[in-house]
Amino acid sequence: QGQLVESGGGSVQPGESLRLSCAASGRSFISFINYAVGWFRQAPDSGRESVAAIDGSGRATYVADSVEGRFTISRDNAKNTVYLQMNSLGPEDTAVYFCAAQHRSITEYNYWGQGTRVTVSA
Repeated sequence: QGQLVESGGGSVQPGESLRLSCAASGRSFISFINYAVGWFRQAPDSGRESVAAIDGSGRATYVADSVEGRFTISRDNAKNTVYLQMNSLGPEDTAVYFCAAQHRSITEYNYWGQGTRVTVSA
């Protein structure tokens, strides 16, 4: 009934930028504005880390301290897409990045994408 697909990952050098996209499709997301979306990442041998989140309207956002000032989250509800702009990437940002969606009526993320890999190395 609903699907999230991440894209935009890749291999870059330290200091470079990437923009990740999370595209929502399916009947569940007909009213995409009803969903908050979060970005998470998981590095090798590490647990999942919350990176950023945005509410349905796009007016309220959160970014983790570890990426504050470098990452920006935004959304285009007309395109059912949420973006994660990542600047000044460093090796510590190497991870698989996932997006997840949470309907406003519930308190947990109930849709998850399959992830896109980001590798930062010289």
